Amino acid sequence: MAQKVAVCPVEALEDGEMRQFSVADREVLLARFEGEFWAIAPKCTHAGAKLADGVMMNGHVVCPWHHACFSLRSGQMLEPPALNDLAQYPTSIEADTVYVELSNLKGSNGEESRVPELANQKSDDRTFVIIGGGAAGCAAAQMLRQVKFEGRIVLITASEEPPYDRTKLSKAYLQQDQADDLDLLRPISFYRRYDITLKTATKVTKLDAKAQTITYGEGESIQYDTLLLATGGAVKKIPIDGSDLDNVFTLRQAQDARAILEASKQAEKVVIVGSGFIGMEVASSLNQQGLEVTIVTPNAVPFENVLGEQVGKLMMQIHESHGVKFKLESKATAFKGDGKIDSVELENGDVLPADMVVVGIGVQPATDFIEGIALDEDDKSIPVNQYLQAAPNVYAAGDIAQFPHFITGESVRIEHWRLAMQHGRTAARNMTGESVAFKSVPFFWAGQYDVKLRYIGHAEKWDDVVIQGSLEDKSFLAFYVKDKQILAVAGIGRDRDIAAISGLMNGKQMPSASELQKKDIDWIERLRRR
Repeated sequence: MAQKVAVCPVEALEDGEMRQFSVADREVLLARFEGEFWAIAPKCTHAGAKLADGVMMNGHVVCPWHHACFSLRSGQMLEPPALNDLAQYPTSIEADTVYVELSNLKGSNGEESRVPELANQKSDDRTFVIIGGGAAGCAAAQMLRQVKFEGRIVLITASEEPPYDRTKLSKAYLQQDQADDLDLLRPISFYRRYDITLKTATKVTKLDAKAQTITYGEGESIQYDTLLLATGGAVKKIPIDGSDLDNVFTLRQAQDARAILEASKQAEKVVIVGSGFIGMEVASSLNQQGLEVTIVTPNAVPFENVLGEQVGKLMMQIHESHGVKFKLESKATAFKGDGKIDSVELENGDVLPADMVVVGIGVQPATDFIEGIALDEDDKSIPVNQYLQAAPNVYAAGDIAQFPHFITGESVRIEHWRLAMQHGRTAARNMTGESVAFKSVPFFWAGQYDVKLRYIGHAEKWDDVVIQGSLEDKSFLAFYVKDKQILAVAGIGRDRDIAAISGLMNGKQMPSASELQKKDIDWIERLRRR
């Protein structure tokens, strides 16, 4: 029998407001929107953030940490990186008091997180193949069943593991005492339950788009009706002497992280080649493991090409305050050692002692097996239209897809985890016959020490960077402006503002750069009034 529990007086919440309440030893998120009260579980199903600290818009709540989005009415997950829905609690109003029914959850066994309603393989005789077991591939497989595709789904990945959260490899994973189990996006039982054939440790060697045939493994083949390419990136190797020495690593897969973690236990000095997000996050993690870290980069300031000089300098200062050393405007020319790395030679003649090296100089699209589909001449990515379609019956998602940005119209390729999941979900819908244009603003996050950076939008070039807040206090927003338009925003200590800005960007309702330069803007109120 349902337990009806009083939460609060009706007047406790204004329209457009949400708040977390404790009722009968359970936490609930109560929201008031357009005169109705809705109640759902209060924590994001991705990483457990309090949704009350996020923002509310159009009957949805956006997580403040990683921008997963949920329906306040139903608890349904609307945007990743979350995969599960939230439990929903029926509400009623009696005598100007809001009540919730705690036992009649629309989830299984009263749990606060629930797998969306998914189909199984039944009458449809089509075969949909997904190549790539990363964020895009996993999200697409789930979405295919979520939109009730009942044909055969085959998910092929070269990885030895089922799809897992790769974002943690350079962060929490390298900060452990020993290699631990991976954070799988879904357990093996999930794929069995929903009739998704998962082929791990399986390398695709050829795609014949004309014949609609894939060759993999030891010459095995499969014919598809519709295909999603989501192979992600292959790490770039550094073309210098000694790159094949022991204890010289790159980081892309789980086995790379395991090897780095194992080597770090017997190391004292590590050289990181590259000052992008992977390099800097690995530097932070290994520094916290007690290693002496030196970063070698050709840039004058880390992150300068992505975050600009001011924010880049702040990130460098954060690392330096923890003892990390930088060799700026420097290039590694050789790795030296007798079978195993012991030093790194730089272009200027400096020699850095090293027990291990991690090379993080970026990735390139993993598309070398493709035949019959036009690739970009420069980076070998796959051009797609707004529906993420590359060719008849072929779609592409994630790091390998070059797609039209729905705000600027420019063709872009963006290597973000959340974006890859969004791509996968949209591509899956279009594979089943829908016509859903991809219209989402890119978002990514980075963690180094106790500093969490959020970035919304996309700006490869800009005319100006407008800073609001305090860089010194690590509480600011940095606006990247080009041709009087705000293209992107980075922030530290302003998670709720970034979440609000994401809503404004997605709705194409950002203020002009001139308004931004005249005054500070209350972004939460701006979103509420849109």
